[in-house]
Amino acid sequence: AAPAAAMAAALGGLGLLRARLRLAAAAAATSAALGRTCRRAPPLRRGVAAAALPSAGRSYGSQAKEEEELRVRYLDDEHKGIVVLGLNRSHAKNALSKNLVKMMSKAVDALKSDKKVRTVVFRSEVPGIFCAGADLKERAKMHSSEVSSFVSRARATINELANLPVPTIAAIDGTALGGGLELALACDIRVAASSAKMGLVETKLAIIPGAGGTQRLPRTIGVSLAKELIFSARIVDGEEAKSIGLISHVVEQNEAGDAAYRRALALAREFLPQGPVAMRVAKLAINQGMEVDLVTGLAIEEACYAQTIPTKDRIEGLLAFKEKRPPRYKGE
Repeated sequence: AAPAAAMAAALGGLGLLRARLRLAAAAAATSAALGRTCRRAPPLRRGVAAAALPSAGRSYGSQAKEEEELRVRYLDDEHKGIVVLGLNRSHAKNALSKNLVKMMSKAVDALKSDKKVRTVVFRSEVPGIFCAGADLKERAKMHSSEVSSFVSRARATINELANLPVPTIAAIDGTALGGGLELALACDIRVAASSAKMGLVETKLAIIPGAGGTQRLPRTIGVSLAKELIFSARIVDGEEAKSIGLISHVVEQNEAGDAAYRRALALAREFLPQGPVAMRVAKLAINQGMEVDLVTGLAIEEACYAQTIPTKDRIEGLLAFKEKRPPRYKGE
């Protein structure tokens, strides 16, 4: 009876699971399996501008200077399928303003429905800083009711990033404090330079992390150590962050100041050859399974595995293995 009850609970939770798959649009299953078709998101217009770099693919331009605070780049050639989101508020140390949070929300909303996106890398375009947290100068001018609304919007946006169906990597080449670290914690994988500085420092301001920090940090490094870091508002460097499991990889900073970004790209390239649907369903199975008991998690894995059975990706993968050649996945 217990396994049956667990399976029932798992299948109940799969209503949310399938809803996320539909939102993911890159389709963690075929339209026949889900009973729905996927729609591509409309192109980004206002609020996002692409960096004029050699590796840039598609770009979405904007004439307003304040709207260049987030740069979106679709990479080409050997990096095709990787999308880079770059924070670019140099005058404010990439602090999260209302405008920047709005742009991030629009960008993430478009990415989650784009079948061509295979991995998202979140980085800073400003040397020496990843994100200094919330824009406290802007917040000081807000009415108390506006502050609550802003924090809710920031939390929702960071949750949207966490729920992107494809792998996400945070490249921390500088300081990531408060909301900046919360942003990185929402990514699946974090890479940092040894010189980077990270911490949830909100208790110094007599507040607490409000964009997921009190929940994601304990899930990442353990409850006791997370409490210690939040209670003390301690800042750690890349080496210590690696030793406590806050980041997956630490690298020595280079002269260009983008060592973590380069490592993140190399890691993202490792993901590109894999089956697109399998990657999305694997992420979903892991995320859902981590929130339940093992028996229920195994039922979720079984249901997710079934989503890969009817796909052409699976057939192509088996055929490529038989023919001893690289697979040519289309992500159906």
